[in-house]
Amino acid sequence: MGRKMRDRIKYSQNFLADPELVKALINKSSITTNDIVYEIGAGEGIITKQLLLKAKKVIAFELDRNFFGILDRKFEGKISVELKLADFLNSALPNYPYKVFSNIPFNITSAIIKKLTLESYPPEDAYLIIQKEAAMKFAGKPLDNKNSQLSVILNPWFEFTIKHRFKPDDFNPRPNVDIVLLEIKKRSEPLVEDKNRYEDFVTYAFNQTKPNIVEGLSKIIAKQHVVNLTKTVGFTLDSKPSELDFKDWVSLFNLFLTMTDQQQIIVKGSFAKQLKQQENIERVHRTRTDESWKKYEHQ
Repeated sequence: MGRKMRDRIKYSQNFLADPELVKALINKSSITTNDIVYEIGAGEGIITKQLLLKAKKVIAFELDRNFFGILDRKFEGKISVELKLADFLNSALPNYPYKVFSNIPFNITSAIIKKLTLESYPPEDAYLIIQKEAAMKFAGKPLDNKNSQLSVILNPWFEFTIKHRFKPDDFNPRPNVDIVLLEIKKRSEPLVEDKNRYEDFVTYAFNQTKPNIVEGLSKIIAKQHVVNLTKTVGFTLDSKPSELDFKDWVSLFNLFLTMTDQQQIIVKGSFAKQLKQQENIERVHRTRTDESWKKYEHQ
């Protein structure tokens, strides 16, 4: 397991090289001296050290024993840092307010963001250094030209903003993909109240093999209701799920809530079932060395 983890870090994590850049980014964040900050994949501690100058306490996760040894020696005697030799993905999130600032391994970006946003205790604010392509997928419109299923699911509860665009020379090893700092900020008031039903509704809609949203929703919303809705919102009858704006999804969901119990039960459990399938796939991927991770290394 140790060797596999070393390979994973080698192929999927690029470490920041300039402490001053890290300091500047943290100073521009919402992190204050009152905050407890979680760091995922601390490496040799370049971010950890700067976080300790700003936050009340830092809880740093590192799974690689060699890196953990470096961290343990570097921060020996520092009571404001708690080092954890543990897999963040298998660890419980706190039930108190906290924030996140991390340069995470690219190959587990999706798993980390899902954990931070879908579990019961999400952070107040999270800053993640990730591949630009992944950031756009989670953020959706207007950063991307379309909305992914997950961006639609998360938008009522979180705001996504790209706070910084890095240069390849900012990292060691030098990546050959674009890297950004993505902020995921929890909304003070959700845009949707019924979280579980909304997640199921969006998942169901995105996974219908129909040419457009009207046909895709026809089993749970009568076509004429959707046709009438298009007269007052931004999408058209031939729009695909990924083409709808977030406000359109909220309007469709509110319409869905007026449908019969028999129609609503059709979508029940859709999101949980899909998550289970994805978790099984991701778990397999995390236990083997995927040659495609080498694309993150400078060649």
